[in-house]
This record gives sequence, C-alpha cells and structure tokens, in this order.
Amino acid sequence: MKHKLVDYFRRIAPLSDEEAQAMLDSMVVKTCPKGTHLLMAGQVCTEAYFVLQGCVRQYYVVDGEERSNGLFTEDDWVLSIHSMMNRTPADHFLVCAEDTTVVVGTQQREQELFRRFPRFESISRRVMERVLAEQQERLASYVTDSPEQRYLKLSKTRPDIFQRLPQYQLASYIGVKPESLSRIRKRLATRGKPATP
Repeated sequence: MKHKLVDYFRRIAPLSDEEAQAMLDSMVVKTCPKGTHLLMAGQVCTEAYFVLQGCVRQYYVVDGEERSNGLFTEDDWVLSIHSMMNRTPADHFLVCAEDTTVVVGTQQREQELFRRFPRFESISRRVMERVLAEQQERLASYVTDSPEQRYLKLSKTRPDIFQRLPQYQLASYIGVKPESLSRIRKRLATRGKPATP
C-alpha cells in the first residue's frame, strides 16, 4: 500500500530506484478507526497526511453545528496549511469519516529527505502547488456554484463518496440541510438526471 505514495510522486516527476526506496524507508503509516480526529480546533498542525485508504472530513463548528468543507479520499493530501506554516492553532477539525490508513509526514522527515536528495524539494513544491490549486478550486465552488451545481460536480467527480458518507455530512459539505439535499435529489430525478450516482 505504501507504493501508492511513490506512484503519486512518480506522476509528478520521475524517481530513481534509490529515491523511491528512501521515500519508502522514511514513511510512517498509521491506520485510524472511524471517528479518530487527526486534528482538533485549537491545536497547531504538525503533521501532513496522504490518504492511502479511507476518507477524512474537514469541518468547522459554527453556532454549535458542524459544517464540512473538505472531503479527502485515496491519493489526497490532508493538512492545515495555515496552521502548519504559521505555527498557529487550527480553526477546524480533521476527522476520519471511515477507517482510514494514512502516511504521516512531518517537517523533520521531509528535511531529512531533502538533505539526502535535494531534488525532492522542488518535487514537494510542485505537490504543494497542486494541493493549493485544489483548495482554491473548492473555495471558488462555494462562492460561485449553487448547492445543486456543487451536488452535480460531486456526483460527477467523486460518485463513490455518496456510498461512503451519511446524508447529513454530504448535505453539510454541499452547504445545505439534509432535507434540502433530498429536495435537490428529487428535482434532479424529475429532470431525468441521476439523483444518486
């Protein structure tokens, strides 16, 4: 399973066998049961996670209610960039929405790899650029798309997520109440579009 991360990096830049092996040797893999918090609001983020298997949900608590704004599954990076870079407490939570296996990254392990293989620094920069681009796209969707458009995008890009999360969490991610999500599904069904993937 560890090879998934090596494969991910190889899609960004070719790796020598020695570089791939060094990456494998430095990896710390952790399996967390559903409900495990990888980060709590108020904590400073010191770890980054690469999802090998499972799903991590990012959420805020607003007026006592959870509001999801990130769903991370296989081959996704999970981290609180602002908290990690500025060493400030996070304002959100990261929780395993199902049993999840992740590679745990720390700045110390990253720096050790950079010392041995300086090329990893530019590869890591490209990875971070990709992560930031994905976050920017997600934020743009919340600003410009209607809940129905967000639902349709999710059903097109990540149909599996509908079987993996309860409806109230999906509704929260799309930005509506569960009953509104039911209405969106009914509306789409009457128009002949798939209500659920």
